[in-house]
Amino acid sequence: MRFWIIVATLVAGALCLAPTLLGEMPAWWTKVVPVQRLRLGLDLKGGVHLVLGVEIDKAVENATERVANELRDTFRRKRLGVGTVRREGLTTIVLVPSPESSRDKIRVELDEYPTFQIDKDAADEIRLTMRSAEVDRIRTFAVDQGLETIRNRIDQFGVSETTVVKQGTNRILVELPGVSDPRRAIELIGKTALLEFKLLDETNSLEEALKGNVPPGSQILYQQDKDPSTGRTSRTPYLVQKRVILTGTDLNDAKVDLSGSSGKGPAVSMSFNNRGARTFALVTEENVGKRLAIVLDDNVYSAPVIQEKITGGRAQITGRFTVEEATDLAIVLRAGSLPAPVEILENRSVGPSLGADLIRKGIISTVVGCLLVMVFMAIYYGLSGLVADFALLVNLTLLLASLAALRASLTMPGIAGIVLTLGIAVDANVLIFERIREELRGGRAIRAAIETGYARAFVTILDTHVTAMLTAVVLYFAGSGPVKGFGVTLFVGLAISLFTAVVVTRVIFDWVTMTRKITKLSI
Repeated sequence: MRFWIIVATLVAGALCLAPTLLGEMPAWWTKVVPVQRLRLGLDLKGGVHLVLGVEIDKAVENATERVANELRDTFRRKRLGVGTVRREGLTTIVLVPSPESSRDKIRVELDEYPTFQIDKDAADEIRLTMRSAEVDRIRTFAVDQGLETIRNRIDQFGVSETTVVKQGTNRILVELPGVSDPRRAIELIGKTALLEFKLLDETNSLEEALKGNVPPGSQILYQQDKDPSTGRTSRTPYLVQKRVILTGTDLNDAKVDLSGSSGKGPAVSMSFNNRGARTFALVTEENVGKRLAIVLDDNVYSAPVIQEKITGGRAQITGRFTVEEATDLAIVLRAGSLPAPVEILENRSVGPSLGADLIRKGIISTVVGCLLVMVFMAIYYGLSGLVADFALLVNLTLLLASLAALRASLTMPGIAGIVLTLGIAVDANVLIFERIREELRGGRAIRAAIETGYARAFVTILDTHVTAMLTAVVLYFAGSGPVKGFGVTLFVGLAISLFTAVVVTRVIFDWVTMTRKITKLSI
């Protein structure tokens, strides 16, 4: 039974390792056996290592600002006599009601926002403050949503074998192995991608606004246009209403349009969900002849004139895009906007030449170390040493196959973990062989000496392996990046070491002693 378990394990290991060793597999193989190649970590393959800091306070500020805008619109629409609504700091909204305003009606509207509490209700002003529980929720949501958005963008960017995990309360770790254009990847990840549709303020003078006389409720935004032939960037100012009529949250899809319908090269076509389509149709119907600005991260991408009511929920962003820029813009729009800006706190790029050099040195050190140990075992323990060498090769094969099957990344610390586990595996065999030698010197028969030797050594081997495996578990859960990879390699290697040292070599000894008449054990 144990023999067939070993055979089945070796066959499974060979199947898992075959795609890594042989490269492209035939089509029928992928239908029978999953193709999981051994992945190389960032330190071996090269790529980008980023630590992003999420500006969680900005998310709280945006939430407060959004509520202030909603209250401003509500009071104006219902004519409740509130002259000023402004945000103060991160969490406070100040209302300045007129003397003739109805306080009861104002409080009814404020009851619609239970996440805010009234700190001051005086004749000259009303002060609202966001509750602390809501502040904590928004901060936590900003990091979680930011992590999910970044992961979606990277997936659509086409990078595989990535690491996107949360670190602490406001940081996100991103590792992109094999990325050849780090600048483009960083720009894609860090773009906030807040898409807004706003009407232009065409009733007031842009020239006066540029002189500093910006009308209340309006703002100046710029359209940046880069000439692809000269590389020069020009900025065109627009006087835009602050009121947002539609955002990217109602976006259903975004894709690159290469048809050239814009006349300026690639464009990005968008489609809205049902709610967005209804809003878009209503806005365009009410504002025929006016200009609608499409704003992304406070940059005006285009401001076309509304010719007619637009039904069907489709819009298009035009500009002097390259295909690459249009593709990245479509990706960030599809993946959604970040709830808060992110700041790059740490940026390390590992070149492929460094990775290749590390791979070469790692392989050489592993092979040389294994050969030296195998030669020593063969010389010191004779044929029993060859049994231990075979178990060592089985150990290495199963360990690499397990890493491929588990989709764990092989890193430099991981290679160190492999060398360490191979050493522990050899030590286990040495322990067993020494116990068997003691039994043979005591006059026991070969079969009895083998059985007693394994029994006496097993407790010690199990103790050392379990202790080291617990250490590997701690490294995996407490560490990150290379340390986590070391923990995975160490744990899997120790589990396999236990199997090969206690089971594989024992089956070989049993088979030899049961099928052949041996009068002296070479050990």
